Amino acid sequence: MGQESSTPIDENTPPHTLKQRNLDAVATYIKDGHAKKIVVMSGAGISTSAGIPDFRSPDTGLYANLAKLNLPYAEAVFDISYFRNNPLPFYALAHELYPGKYRPTISHSFVRLLSDKGLLLKLFTQNIDCLEREAGVPGHKIIEAHGSFASQRCIECKTIYPEELMKEAIGKRQVPHCLTPECNGLVKPDIVFFGEQLPEEFHRNKFLPSDADLCIVMGTSLTVQPFASLPNFCSENVPRLLINLEQVGTLGSRADDVLCLGGCDAGVRKLASALGWLEELEELWDETDPTNGVENPNIPVQKSKDEALEEEIELLTNEVDKSLRINADHTAWLRDHLEQKHLSRPQPRVSSDEAETDLTLTTPQEVPSEPNNGEVEKGRLQTVTYPSPSVPTTSSSKEATAENTS
Repeated sequence: MGQESSTPIDENTPPHTLKQRNLDAVATYIKDGHAKKIVVMSGAGISTSAGIPDFRSPDTGLYANLAKLNLPYAEAVFDISYFRNNPLPFYALAHELYPGKYRPTISHSFVRLLSDKGLLLKLFTQNIDCLEREAGVPGHKIIEAHGSFASQRCIECKTIYPEELMKEAIGKRQVPHCLTPECNGLVKPDIVFFGEQLPEEFHRNKFLPSDADLCIVMGTSLTVQPFASLPNFCSENVPRLLINLEQVGTLGSRADDVLCLGGCDAGVRKLASALGWLEELEELWDETDPTNGVENPNIPVQKSKDEALEEEIELLTNEVDKSLRINADHTAWLRDHLEQKHLSRPQPRVSSDEAETDLTLTTPQEVPSEPNNGEVEKGRLQTVTYPSPSVPTTSSSKEATAENTS
């Protein structure tokens, strides 16, 4: 099943619950104590700033980058039938995605902050990266709709496999097998593959959004069912906030739907600022810093798209400035060199009744026109033309000066 479409609400239609249809009104709704059971629904978009690619973005998504594994089709890496025959591509991918390599984003920390304040009813996530857990969101508050790396078991006898052994196997890019001797089946993390059922916990809780008094949807395309239908279980007059790059699903079709289009981290910061929580949120996010405030050159610093763009612009500007500075210094040196060389040359003799003349150094554009008869005007030296300063050549300069005529 694909993405559900909807007709955007007429902008002249007033909201039923919120005072206005904007982010400030959502913040006021929360601060006034009307949101005590918030349901959050998240997708890969809240993890991309951590360096984890999403699945479906052209050229940069996870599926687009799986070509190097020589799969029959990109999704085969998560196909249980393919895994049974060839588990190596999945474990090559797992080596890159396994928890501990990435720092949670500030969007993950915002969900943690909602939980700390006792406002989070439940987080439904499509992500398998466990960054919500890394950020400190309690496990009992999380519904991992597509499973995660948080646990693992044999695909045959379903025996739980020890976490430390799984971590060791993935680190060595090895395929783990069941520890039960008579089984020896393949082991995989409890990630939902194509051809497998969603976790029972998801089905037990999928109607929970109907109890929510606020729904926040972040970083998801809402293209995969049944997760895509979760926002529709919210009651009609319950505000739904979308923080996403684009409008998705039925978000924007109800009177109390608020769309905050853009990056998830930027949207979360705007909401936290409107709530007066920004400083608290930043401090909470700082706790997820694996360097503990000490710079580690082996761990890349996360930057927003705007910060990365500003850094690139500054780098290019510095390079241009350096180039211009070098050119200016070279030009000044060349002019000085040519002037000194010319001044050190013996001056031509002039009669006492002739006026003293100045030697003028000009560029080729400043050379005066000669008289029609080809003679030099009496009492002046002919202007000398030198090569353009942009060419560092002195041996080929024109060095002749005109003789004075009486």
